[in-house]
Amino acid sequence: MKRTHTCSELTGKDINKKVILCGWCSTRRDHGGVIFIDLRDRYGITQIVFDPSHNMEPHKTAEHLGREDVVQVSGIVKQRKKGMENPKMKTGAIEVFVEKIEILNEAETPPMEIDDRISTNEDTRLRYRYLDLRKPAMQHNIMVRHKAAKAARDYFDSLDFLEIETPILTKSTPEGARDYLVPSRIHPGKFYALPQSPQIFKQLLMVSGFDRYFQIAKCFRDEDLRADRQPEFTQIDVEMSFVDENDVMEVMEGMIKHIWRSVLNKDIKTPFPRLTYEEAISKYGVDKPDTRFGLQLVDVTEIVSNSNFEVFTKAIRQNGIVKCINAKSCASFSRTIIEELTAFVGIYGSKGLAWMKVTDKGLESSIVKFFSDKIQKEIMKAADAKKDDLLLFVGDSNHEVVNEALGNLRAELAKRLKFIDNSHFSFVWIVDFPFFKKDEYENWTFTHNPFSAPKPQHMEWLLRKENIGDILTTQYDIVLNGTEIGGGSIRNHKPEALQSVFEIMGYSKDEIKEKFGHVIESFSYGAPPHGGIAFGFDRLVAMMTSNESIREVIAFPKNKSAESMMEYAPSEATEKQLQELHIKLDFVKEPANVVFGKIRDVLNMEKIEYEVLEHKPVFTSKDAAEVRGTELKQGTKALVLKTEEGFIQACVAGNKELDIEKLQKITLFQKIEMANAREVRQVTGCNIGSVPPFGNLFGLKVYFDKSVVENDVVAFNVGQHTKSIKMKANDLVRVVNPVVGEFGK
Repeated sequence: MKRTHTCSELTGKDINKKVILCGWCSTRRDHGGVIFIDLRDRYGITQIVFDPSHNMEPHKTAEHLGREDVVQVSGIVKQRKKGMENPKMKTGAIEVFVEKIEILNEAETPPMEIDDRISTNEDTRLRYRYLDLRKPAMQHNIMVRHKAAKAARDYFDSLDFLEIETPILTKSTPEGARDYLVPSRIHPGKFYALPQSPQIFKQLLMVSGFDRYFQIAKCFRDEDLRADRQPEFTQIDVEMSFVDENDVMEVMEGMIKHIWRSVLNKDIKTPFPRLTYEEAISKYGVDKPDTRFGLQLVDVTEIVSNSNFEVFTKAIRQNGIVKCINAKSCASFSRTIIEELTAFVGIYGSKGLAWMKVTDKGLESSIVKFFSDKIQKEIMKAADAKKDDLLLFVGDSNHEVVNEALGNLRAELAKRLKFIDNSHFSFVWIVDFPFFKKDEYENWTFTHNPFSAPKPQHMEWLLRKENIGDILTTQYDIVLNGTEIGGGSIRNHKPEALQSVFEIMGYSKDEIKEKFGHVIESFSYGAPPHGGIAFGFDRLVAMMTSNESIREVIAFPKNKSAESMMEYAPSEATEKQLQELHIKLDFVKEPANVVFGKIRDVLNMEKIEYEVLEHKPVFTSKDAAEVRGTELKQGTKALVLKTEEGFIQACVAGNKELDIEKLQKITLFQKIEMANAREVRQVTGCNIGSVPPFGNLFGLKVYFDKSVVENDVVAFNVGQHTKSIKMKANDLVRVVNPVVGEFGK
């Protein structure tokens, strides 16, 4: 080994030892001739000292050391001088006086700081992920992930579960999202599908007699992304034979308890509370409630049905409902805040937000006059309203709108009022879900999983295809702090029951045989009763490490456009590869070409000079500046934003970031947030990062930060990551006609 110790091992017990350390030069400080370097590896940091009076030769080398140089040092462990100890570091009581140094690899100046205290643009972090992963916080996340996976394996092994790998190249089956397809070279025109989950295979393993299976499995879904989604993700996948819901849930609670104790040294209380789906929707408005705080929804439909408030009574006449939230001690909310909350519930389809403040004299509001004293008292009693409380109401003919609007408002209020204890882990099971629901075409589809069994008392309904909307399933979801972290069910193990599910969903007998024939056939040879569950492992680790995005706990994630900015994936295939796979691309029409054509037509019509640049794919402003031969500040980042009134575009220079608060003051919009990948494509036809600063071509109002117009020449992507335009800034302003303000930072 090239080292005797890691950079976190040495303590006061090692004084005067000769040691060899290896690592990266994190910082370098020259104090009057004595050079100090913080040497870093994944275990920690050790301060090493180059003292010319101790040894001149390594000191000369240290004078030229740069950040992130990889070195090997040999030296003597010394006690730090009194008052110079660092109690925050495990090695803070010692330092190593260097006798010999070898530079193993010199590093160029890194494009980002390897320092948790300095924030870095996410595009840059993902472009140079191998550097981002050197940061202590990221290394901590990955180590927690490793420990959680090991704890899960140890736990299941102790209960006689077998970890069995299932295929990655498989057959496409309907599981709720689009499949990733893999063309077959050997079988022209045919495709494998990457598994959305190992669902069918783990059930076949039960048929095979492996009564306790688990797998930490890779899964793939081609769907629009957000903070807690990736095109490829990891599940803790479990299946058990001869069990009911209680058996599965008890084993899973044990797994959670073991992982939390092993990794976080926290004791989780079991069993977890259980709520039916109906109870969750009734009390919390959503089927994944955050139970760390109150603010529960109160149904006041019956109470207000005899009022004179037409907004409520009209909704009730149309079979709607009215619910409220008691925002405790919030009667002091200003009209501006209430207007913000009204706009917030509007996102979820609510047409308004009624309110009443509780005072010494009773309820006060502009709508109180429509409610008799008797009704007011009943409302206060139902909502447990006290002086200084604020009652917030939503009524609508659509029950889903009421529940979703108030359920999300509940979470928003908790954040504003700081009701949430982020150190607390609150688990809850949601059970008794509806089996079927109507899709947008009024056809029946499954709510969670077509392979689930109905509740035993509803099996006859399923087989007879009666009371379809009332059939409940054995589905159970586990929710942590308002986030679903896992879900499963007892399965349909009888072929006729599974056949009935697919018939209800509208599949013909031929389609059922083609897609699921092998499963139904296997069940005819003696399938045991079985059930299981799958946990979103990435999401679980993100919550254990207090991260909102699962990208923070995946070593090499994709960005919000499902692209890997580090190795530029997905990428184009060679003509030879396409021929081997029997694929032609002549039918593909790239939206980006249309966008570029529109820009070119506008510039030509206005007789504006511009230069078209073809280059390798670029995903960061820094990369773009390099391939274009421009300064970083000359790049133009065009961002699509979502407001309460629709979409807008804001543009900042390549060396700036968007300050949303400043932009809000300029635009007067109450809510501005970044559009997601799907919305950007929907509005512009482009992927995130390739949108040009021509929002006017997409019908968007455009805002330019002054950093853009201060340039003489600007450059920007034109609908593709491989094509840019360079032109004069004042010409760009002339054809786009943006509002110019100061909102860059």
